[in-house]
Amino acid sequence: MSGTLTVPRARAGAWLPRLAWAALIYNVLVILWGAVVRITGAGAGCGDHWPLCNGVVVPQSPTLHTVIEFSHRLTSAASGLLAITLIVLAFRAVPRGHPARLGAVVSFGLILLEGLVGGVQVLLGLTADSTDPARGFVQGIHLANTFLLLAALLLTALWASGAPGLRLRRQGLVGGWSYVGLGLMLVLGMAGAVTALGDLLFLPADGSTPIETVKRDFAVTASVIENLRVVHPMLAVLTSAFLVWLGVFLRRERPGAEVRRWSAVLWGVLAVQMVAGFSNVILKAPGWMQLVHLLLALALWLALVMLVYRALTGLSVQGGRARVEGNV
Repeated sequence: MSGTLTVPRARAGAWLPRLAWAALIYNVLVILWGAVVRITGAGAGCGDHWPLCNGVVVPQSPTLHTVIEFSHRLTSAASGLLAITLIVLAFRAVPRGHPARLGAVVSFGLILLEGLVGGVQVLLGLTADSTDPARGFVQGIHLANTFLLLAALLLTALWASGAPGLRLRRQGLVGGWSYVGLGLMLVLGMAGAVTALGDLLFLPADGSTPIETVKRDFAVTASVIENLRVVHPMLAVLTSAFLVWLGVFLRRERPGAEVRRWSAVLWGVLAVQMVAGFSNVILKAPGWMQLVHLLLALALWLALVMLVYRALTGLSVQGGRARVEGNV
């Protein structure tokens, strides 16, 4: 009997990290496809029905917008099935109390929440050409949940691959400033989601200069979504400066090889993202540039999570004294 049980457990242990990393990559692609839905205005492709599409399970004689929206729903549903499989493998491959189990469960919960937020958008008609201010709020919540989902999947993949668990308490200033960095990045991402929505709905197609566009955003007739468009670039500059400082700070406080590596990655992605953001404004936010900007935002968030994770796990206690590990 024991021999029969050993083989499935061994296979589960081999497949768990592969599936976890695959789930992370797959969800990044699903997120980008969701942006395509927004950019093309296909969010109302299934009408105001959810989870059904135009009142049926499989739409008949669908339009292009229906195909785009329905395919997004299918890929999102597949991410849920992937998360369930990840839970099954985690509970099969690792013992009780292992962080990979918690990561898999949290990831599934966030995927469910992601689907519910998307459903709320559809049911309330906050799609396509809707300029309801509530759409900006829901869009921001959607992006925050997306970031948290990717963080959960990344940590699950790390833990499934044998990386150490995460200790959040008693981390001193390293923990405090790291949490501030993560919080700022979340807020920046939410502001970016509102800005992208504003670009889609209100960005003029004429030859207006950026200054003229800002003036239009603060005109008496401007909506709340238009007013918030200028917040994102200002917040981006402040957050970027803080992240550069955070990398320097963590290198000094937790001088390990992984911290040096991921701070360098963070700075590199940050520099490219700043160029992309500037180009997005100059080019008046074409669809392909919005996708590049979003992809870099996801990469920046994941790099920050990795840096913080390596910094928080870079401290071990031996002989009653704290010692920094460079090979965690």
